Amino acid sequence: MKEPITRQTFLEKQSMSVDLAEFIKQQILDGHLSPGDRIVETKVAKDLGISQTPVREAIRQLSGEGIITIVPNKGPMVRTFEMKDIFEVYSLRSMLEGLAIRLAVQFATDEDIEELVQFFEEMKRKMADDSVDSLLQDSVYLHQSIIRLSNHSRLSASYDSITFHISLAARILGRVSTKHKEVEQHAELIDALVRRDPDHAEKVMRKHILRSFNEFRELPEAENWAYDDINWL
Repeated sequence: MKEPITRQTFLEKQSMSVDLAEFIKQQILDGHLSPGDRIVETKVAKDLGISQTPVREAIRQLSGEGIITIVPNKGPMVRTFEMKDIFEVYSLRSMLEGLAIRLAVQFATDEDIEELVQFFEEMKRKMADDSVDSLLQDSVYLHQSIIRLSNHSRLSASYDSITFHISLAARILGRVSTKHKEVEQHAELIDALVRRDPDHAEKVMRKHILRSFNEFRELPEAENWAYDDINWL
């Protein structure tokens, strides 16, 4: 007789598929899975010692997030990240993060701002530390902190929905990044927070995001980019 599905069993299965989805995302970010790679459910299940059910659920979740695409006669494949995707991610970031910093300069406490100022000072010290290879994660933390300080739950939820794509874009752009560049470009955000001028802060953030997008257009992958004069400011 088949055992009934209990609440605990359901939660465990749900957690496994969610964890597996996060694992696959990390595999992509780490370069172990590349755009166009097939994901074979039976192989993933066998390698991890689990059933195919959570694998199938994880793939369904990732498909819904636009990370995996189901190709007829081939099955699940890591979706190719094209320049149109870059445009959509960065233009959406501009709107969300522009609003976030506008709200943050109004809602954040002096202690909140000072914490980010000190974090940025540590970033500057890391420039001279040869044991630190990159400051990309520090930059990500600054942006995520501004989202948090906006105190806007729906904005945060919208941002979370593109966090993976932001991370993937950052990994690609990180090939031409330097520690000095990360510090230099993020100094303007710290200054805007300290000034607490909503109009100025939003303008700075949107220009900050647009500059990163324009840097993408200079990469070899962007040579066929159709929108040469695109500007969402």
